[in-house]
Amino acid sequence: MSAGPPPAAKPCPICGKPALERYRPFCGKRCADVDLARWFSGVYVVPGAETDEDNPGTSEDEPPRRDS
Repeated sequence: MSAGPPPAAKPCPICGKPALERYRPFCGKRCADVDLARWFSGVYVVPGAETDEDNPGTSEDEPPRRDS
């Protein structure tokens, strides 16, 4: 029994060219580096709770911790 044809490869998310196995999901090193630079510069972010800049590690929704 055959599993059928392999699924079509998705294009590079940066430029749309066919992705290469070595750099998947990108077409090459350049597009992989562009993506990494976007993460480093803050263009891409993972959503989450904002933190108080004066007290990192606490959320705005959390009451302040009291140390004994």
